[in-house]
Amino acid sequence: MTRPTAGTTLGELERAIMEVLWAADRPLVVREILDELDDRDRAYTTVMTVSDRLAKKGLAVRVRDGRAWAYTAAATRSELTAQALRDTMAGWGGDESRADVLLHFLRDASPDEVARLQEGLRAVERAHADPTLPSGQ
Repeated sequence: MTRPTAGTTLGELERAIMEVLWAADRPLVVREILDELDDRDRAYTTVMTVSDRLAKKGLAVRVRDGRAWAYTAAATRSELTAQALRDTMAGWGGDESRADVLLHFLRDASPDEVARLQEGLRAVERAHADPTLPSGQ
């Protein structure tokens, strides 16, 4: 996977196309992406150009499908969001400031989100203790 460009922000159409790609269970050609967009007034060439731009940014992957290109999301929404957060925090001081930011962010978490995060942290701790374990074990 091409790594998403640092500081990548999505425009309105880019976000709409990514939503379509995240919802799809297979790569989609531009015509299929266009058909799934709420705004049916978009030009095919505009969707094609923006889809190509998403691939160049590393947010989508394109593969040949006959004479056309088919696009799929390069990663899940969560993975791409986490990468954007890591990129944002990369230039900051040591681990303490990153941890402080994350803890501040989590103050708004619901009890269900906290429980899910605790479960995830336990999996991370197990992975750090035994690097041979697959991720999420």
